[in-house]
Amino acid sequence: MDSTQLIFSEYNLFLLIFVRMTGIFIITPIFSRNNIPKILKVSFAFIVSLIAFNTLVQQGIEVDNSISFIIQIAKELSIGLIIGFISYLFFISLFIAGQIIDTQVGFGMVNVFDPAHNTQVPITGNFYYILALLVFFTINGHHWFLEAIVKSYSILPLGSINMTKDILYQIIDIFTEIFNIGFKISSPILATVFLINVLLGVLAKTVPQMNVFVVGMPLKILIGIITIFLTLPIYLIALEHIFDNMSGEIFNFFKLLKRG
Repeated sequence: MDSTQLIFSEYNLFLLIFVRMTGIFIITPIFSRNNIPKILKVSFAFIVSLIAFNTLVQQGIEVDNSISFIIQIAKELSIGLIIGFISYLFFISLFIAGQIIDTQVGFGMVNVFDPAHNTQVPITGNFYYILALLVFFTINGHHWFLEAIVKSYSILPLGSINMTKDILYQIIDIFTEIFNIGFKISSPILATVFLINVLLGVLAKTVPQMNVFVVGMPLKILIGIITIFLTLPIYLIALEHIFDNMSGEIFNFFKLLKRG
């Protein structure tokens, strides 16, 4: 029996897999960008679903037809959206860091339009975000992500989601972690700008005829940009920890959803 006949004979199983994959690709920042054609997203979700489908069929996993099929579809869509949402949050931490930096350096009013999200984003945050995507693809993070999606069925089989209050607590912990990450990434630049402000305050007292506002703004921008580039090696190391935390939180959610 070829793949086409197998899909038609087990259409309910394939549909549940495809719904979970679609939920992931709707939100995850790697594939959900608006500048990626929707037909490409659907096609990619279909291909990955086909790979997972062949694996699950070989393992003998069957859909329990006694349970409402619509409820199972809703559960699988929820799982996919949760996976994509967690990965999205960790990338959002980079925009948080960029917003903090821009506010302190002097780029608070300078935002750029991101066509991928159809919104205004901080210029430093957009730089960090694009760099993070490049690093993610360079270290084959997309391979790990796709592998984790397929392996999720062994941890969280079809229709086995159980929503409890522990999941809400986990989401709150992730939000807390996201803001901590954003602050830690921006902390070197914040410390540098703080020292510059102290220096300008001393100069304002010792040299009162100097216009601190005229000198301070371009000085903070210049020092801020230099510090951003000097701390890029630290940022790249931080990205590894961010990606590790992202994978850990995703699998923690799998365990919580399974335990119920």
